[in-house]
Order: sequence, then C-alpha cells, then structure tokens
Amino acid sequence: MFPLDAPPDTSAYMIAGYTVFFIVAAIYIVSLLIRWHNLHQDMTTLEAIEKENKLKEEKLLKVEKSKTTKKSGAKKSKAVKKK
Repeated sequence: MFPLDAPPDTSAYMIAGYTVFFIVAAIYIVSLLIRWHNLHQDMTTLEAIEKENKLKEEKLLKVEKSKTTKKSGAKKSKAVKKK
C-alpha cells in the first residue's frame, strides 16, 4: 500500500488567501465610503442649486406680476379717460 505521508502544509496558502480577501474587502469598503461621501456632496450641491432656482423663479413671478398689474392699471385708467 501507500506509505503514510503527512498531508502537505498549505497553511501559507490559506493565510495568503485570507489576506487577499481582506485587502480586497477593505478596498471595496473604502470605495463605498468615498462614493457615499461624494454622493452626499452632490446631493447638497443639487439642493442648493434647486433652492437658488426657486428663489429666482419667485423673483421673476413677482416682477411679471407687478408688470401685469401695472399694465392692467394703465388700461383701466385709459378706459376711464375715454368715457
């Protein structure tokens, strides 16, 4: 039969495998954290831009509203003068 040989020592490969796995997992986690941080910055920037656009729209609406009231007031005064 076969002689009783000791099984090969593969603990170095096991350690190398776990080391590679943990390094890849750490890189992935760091990548996720960086992406989350960038996403948070983008969301903050977009919210600020949206708020700024709303303020501009409100100002434009006020200006347009005041122009239309001035025009309608002028039309009414002209109509009164014609009578």
